[in-house]
Amino acid sequence: MALLVSLLLVGAAAMTGARFRPDGWYRALRKPRWTPPDLAFPIAWGILYLLMAIAAWRVYMTEDAPLRSASLAVYGAQLLANAAWSWLFFGRKRIAAALADIVLLLGLITLTIGLFAQVNTLAAWLMVPYWLWVALAMGRVGSGAQCFHLAVE
Repeated sequence: MALLVSLLLVGAAAMTGARFRPDGWYRALRKPRWTPPDLAFPIAWGILYLLMAIAAWRVYMTEDAPLRSASLAVYGAQLLANAAWSWLFFGRKRIAAALADIVLLLGLITLTIGLFAQVNTLAAWLMVPYWLWVALAMGRVGSGAQCFHLAVE
């Protein structure tokens, strides 16, 4: 039952990605050359969300861990920051706000990994691919703050 709850929480965050998707505005942006192809995003996020849910479940199932509650609280905060990003970037089209959010998100993921490591080592490692993907995205948005211009300029 706990794993199902973990999957549902991650699914709720993922719903913003499904609700606020790339559109004509995004396609018209000049993106860094190293932007992954569009097909990579749903595949990567599907895998990452599954790994995140398993990681949180493993932490939740670890009994008598002093930092269990704190680590799950930070995990929840990063889920909220994750959900906000798609809304800010694709929904509101606010590149600077999305950049601020993704910097916060990466910090929260880093903190989550550190806390998870003190509760369940495998759970921490399961979060590392997510950290790497978000770091890549932060680099794209960061460089995009300079080069994400409408192609029609």
